[in-house]
Amino acid sequence: MPPKRKGPLQLTQREVDDIKKRVDSLVKDVQSRDGSTEEAFRRCQELQTSAEKTLRTLKKLTKADELAPVGNYDQRKQEEERRLQSILERVNALSLELSPPGPSTAAGDISKEDNEDDDDEDDDEDSDDDDLDNAEDEKRAVRPYSQSGPRIYTVLSDFKGEQEGDLSVQRGEVLRIIRMTADGWWLAQDTKGNRGVVPKTYLKIGSGVDDEDDEDDDEDDEEKGDDDDEIEEEEEVEEEQDDEELTDDRENQSGTPQTNWCTVRKALTEIDATDVLSAMGAIPSGFRPSTLNKLLLEEGVTYRGSHYIQPELSQSQLSFSDLFLDPDTGRVRARQVRTCACFTLWSCRMIPTPGVGVQVLSRHVRLCAFDGNQVLSNIHTVRATYNPKSPKTWSFSPRMTGVLPALLDGDCFLRCNSASPDLGILFELGVTFIRNSTGERGDLSCGWAFLKLTDDAGNPLPIRTYELTVNGGTPYEKDVAVEAPVTAGSPAGVFQQMLHARRQPRLIVKLKSAKSRTRTQLSLLPDTLLHCLSCVHLLALHRQLLADTLLMDRPTMQNADLMCSPVLSTFPVLLDQPDLLDALRSAWLNAETNMSRAQKKDLSYLKQEFVKVYMSSAYFLLHSPSLPCHRWADPPSEEQRARVIYVTLDALKHTQHTTGQSGGPEVFVDPMHQHLAFDVTELTFDLLRVAR
Repeated sequence: MPPKRKGPLQLTQREVDDIKKRVDSLVKDVQSRDGSTEEAFRRCQELQTSAEKTLRTLKKLTKADELAPVGNYDQRKQEEERRLQSILERVNALSLELSPPGPSTAAGDISKEDNEDDDDEDDDEDSDDDDLDNAEDEKRAVRPYSQSGPRIYTVLSDFKGEQEGDLSVQRGEVLRIIRMTADGWWLAQDTKGNRGVVPKTYLKIGSGVDDEDDEDDDEDDEEKGDDDDEIEEEEEVEEEQDDEELTDDRENQSGTPQTNWCTVRKALTEIDATDVLSAMGAIPSGFRPSTLNKLLLEEGVTYRGSHYIQPELSQSQLSFSDLFLDPDTGRVRARQVRTCACFTLWSCRMIPTPGVGVQVLSRHVRLCAFDGNQVLSNIHTVRATYNPKSPKTWSFSPRMTGVLPALLDGDCFLRCNSASPDLGILFELGVTFIRNSTGERGDLSCGWAFLKLTDDAGNPLPIRTYELTVNGGTPYEKDVAVEAPVTAGSPAGVFQQMLHARRQPRLIVKLKSAKSRTRTQLSLLPDTLLHCLSCVHLLALHRQLLADTLLMDRPTMQNADLMCSPVLSTFPVLLDQPDLLDALRSAWLNAETNMSRAQKKDLSYLKQEFVKVYMSSAYFLLHSPSLPCHRWADPPSEEQRARVIYVTLDALKHTQHTTGQSGGPEVFVDPMHQHLAFDVTELTFDLLRVAR
């Protein structure tokens, strides 16, 4: 029997294991002083290159690349990224200790050097020049960055030293680079004689003033060609980066226990299509990389609806804090929360459009509960409809026949039990685009708006329509305009001010009251959740099945064995794949039309029918080999998924009419319908793994 082929993620895991073994071996040799320092530094550089290449490969992997389904794919991928990042930090720290010439660490002995006199500094510079001359006899390919000669650089952005040995510099200042190291922190000297390390991403080669080392120009002329070749790629990266974003990244991470290398590494790896387009001027003022999209991508399931729909354990971990049964009726006990609001996204006006060179794949609004400091709920996305004749206007909840897709549904609800007095709803307007020249995708924030749900006295906001100003920048930036602000010389008349106000981006949101039945269903849901109102009845039925399984069917409350429940094990996935949620909603609507009034009031009958409908629609589609993997804002994939969903539901409906039954096991063994290979995770609900 031939061996199984390994998937890309598994192969990458093996590469990470191999890199870790090589790093452990190198650290052991360095500690035991086995071998020369030059050989250890060469091995360290090879490990740096290998780890960085593997990290780039790992970040490009998607679930669609796998040969077979992989459980918890996103979580496994993130674990490997964290493991590889820690290995990189370890290698970079070791590189600082081994890199010649200069002190053993980039920051360890700088304070001692500051006390040396000018003669010692001259000696250091001479020794650096000697090392450079000796290195000319070697091959260029193996010469480390640390042996590059002194050069003159200009500071691109203010940098404030955070650790001992850092050199604080200001924008426009001219520095003399004494030593270039492979880790990106270069030893520099300013015009006052102060020395310290500075991140190379803050520097640009050359100076606007006369260089202080004009006497050495003749000696360095022959070296310039080679040096320019070595740093050509570095200059291209530096010129395309936005100085202010680099500074913001540094400040945002100042409170975290990370090394200096992590900060610079983060700045380097975040250069994407957004940064390039910003440098080209193709993005309007105030646009930023999407903050909420970054949370969705980097934090796994933490901010997804599939996470918040799961039960929440109490502090003792022996019971639940948000899931209870009413002993008299056997139904889920209703729970009232501090904030329960229903609202409708109406439209967006005067939203600037990205410049030329990009194709917009999606215009959307990401929304969540927010208190000014942190996200307090899942992040929900509503896609806007767009008319090319009015490019600056976005619309939501369009009038159309049939069931409105959940992705386009602007009627939403928010349940949140936070006691923050500043609790509100954060709306981030965004676009997903693809760059025409390179095919690179990106997510931009076109601005954000915030609706505080209480007034200054702490009372709920009245039910009416609110016109919110769309601010530029990120939710953590203040007073950033999306378009260029009005200059001091602009007309200040009332008419001109009215015209200017009408040109400002606006988001129109309407708070509304829910029907009595909808309010009852909302009270059965988790304490914190944000989703569309059209799916409330499905979420409530799932909640009832969850309560039955966890509170009634378990032998004891302390029992945490795997439970056989295909619905509970797979239903949360539907909150992250709206088209499958629409398929279930459509199938359940058809089933409800055939029910009598008495059957609709019978909870036990509704639960049985819900399981049958779910198994013959959403569950079957989830494990259909013809359904492509879900990918955000990918038109070909979305069209193919819509076609497969429609054809499959139509075929299952025909089978149901023929046999007179729905959700029967015969569907899964019918040769007319293909199904992925069986996996036990399809049927088992693991409480310990999914509970919050």
